[in-house]
Amino acid sequence: MIWWPPEVPTLTYGLITLRPSAESDIESIYQACQDPMIPAFTTVPSHYTKDHAIEFVRQDPFSFRERREFRFVIEHGNGDDRKFAGVISLHTINIKNHTAELGYWIEKSMRGKGIGTTATRMITDYGFVTMGFRRIDALADVDNVASQKLLMSAGLDREGILRNKVTREDGRQIDMALFAATNISWKPLNP
Repeated sequence: MIWWPPEVPTLTYGLITLRPSAESDIESIYQACQDPMIPAFTTVPSHYTKDHAIEFVRQDPFSFRERREFRFVIEHGNGDDRKFAGVISLHTINIKNHTAELGYWIEKSMRGKGIGTTATRMITDYGFVTMGFRRIDALADVDNVASQKLLMSAGLDREGILRNKVTREDGRQIDMALFAATNISWKPLNP
């Protein structure tokens, strides 16, 4: 059975904090999504506006209450020196089957520092150990080598290629690499 918390918690591991999104994140999310790499490899629109960021933050509590998405803002640093690093979530949640899909994007200046790997381990660990999921999937564009490396470093296994899985804004149909972890094979984070 999936345990759903009454509110999105704040999780910390080392210098990484996962916390609920807030109105104060709108500008950071908007600025980060101006990087063309984010819409190139995610479902973020290529012409991302401030209104998109506002809707993204404001729809979060509704998605959480409806048990459709469990989203965090990623921060890096300590205390007052924490900096916005991206967004990570469990979505496409299937309570009956104890499954969810992992999605994320990392702000450009925060990439290549292990932040995404740690955040992925944190949310996956919380999904298995605390919430009771039995399988967590992640999809990565076959051309997004960095994301595939991140998922493998975080402990997910590459299971194969899903042919013609996603349609991009320009109409191209692309393949996605499928990664997954199960509660049976997962090695929990050390405290």
